[in-house]
Amino acid sequence: MKYRPSLRPLVPVVLGAAAVVAGCSSTSQPPAAQAPAPAAARPAAPAPQAPAVVAVAPKSAQPAPAMVIKSSNAVDPRAYRKDAASHIYGHNKERIYKGRMPPLLYAIGVLQVEVDGSGHVRNLSWMRAPKHAPEVIAEIEKTVRAAAPYPAPARMGKVVYTDTWLWHKSGRFQLDTLTEGQD
Repeated sequence: MKYRPSLRPLVPVVLGAAAVVAGCSSTSQPPAAQAPAPAAARPAAPAPQAPAVVAVAPKSAQPAPAMVIKSSNAVDPRAYRKDAASHIYGHNKERIYKGRMPPLLYAIGVLQVEVDGSGHVRNLSWMRAPKHAPEVIAEIEKTVRAAAPYPAPARMGKVVYTDTWLWHKSGRFQLDTLTEGQD
């Protein structure tokens, strides 16, 4: 069979796209395995194919921008707590409850966080855990650890600060340090 004239212009595009996709492969093959099949082994007429798609490197493959680690000039844990709360809010903008919290919250937890001189979390200790909501305990701990490194406590060397987590049933939260209040 012969190529249909309407598909002939697409053959180079499809072969080019296949070459790009094959070049993105993470496994290497010997050159003989990558060579095209002999003409006798190819089918006589290719099946109609969709237009070629150009492969684009995923966003995660691009280099990440350099992280800027700030330092805190706080002289005591209470002052550092404000810096840490602002840092957590910056990493969770879409998860912060906007406005005044309702009178009844799903969970309230009081957590102590130990931060070393370089801003890394060394220990978490619950002073009042919302035991009726273990998923909230896990999510708060995950959120605190994911926000590291925190501003380095330059004037204290290390710090242990305490903050209260106000958790709404929607999964959004506020920290008592930066709360907008409660109705």
